[in-house]
Amino acid sequence: MFNVGDRIVYPMHGAGVIVGIEQRNLSGTPEDYYIIKLTSGEMKVMIPVCNKDLVGLREIIDKDEVSKVLTVLQNRDTEMSSNWNHRYRANLEKIRSGSIYEVAEVVTGLSLRDREKGLSTGERKMLENAKHILFSELALVEDLDEEEVQSMVEGCLN
Repeated sequence: MFNVGDRIVYPMHGAGVIVGIEQRNLSGTPEDYYIIKLTSGEMKVMIPVCNKDLVGLREIIDKDEVSKVLTVLQNRDTEMSSNWNHRYRANLEKIRSGSIYEVAEVVTGLSLRDREKGLSTGERKMLENAKHILFSELALVEDLDEEEVQSMVEGCLN
């Protein structure tokens, strides 16, 4: 169980902080909910405590893992399917996994593909979403703002 103040990642949405645990009666029976303030904007989400594993909530990575993420971003041997549909599905699964390493693989692969051949609108949106998820977690871990993290990540990708 997480506690108020814990810094977590909500897959597909990014990193945030648990600002409260409240009991609500939304489905006819009282249930405890995590109230999570996401780092970007003013968005707050409520996740039933009993569904934390189902939705993939996890703690943010440790500072010593950041170098591993940056290594993934520098890897130029990322293999992606040439078939748009297969590539899109594989990348979507990586993002849904909640693993920062898999999200970093998506960012790397799509960034390389964008430079070489360009991206479709759907893949461009996916790249922006993956970057947002990556930036939000790294910003919390390193105690930086997202613009500083963006510069760090772009440096690894170039």
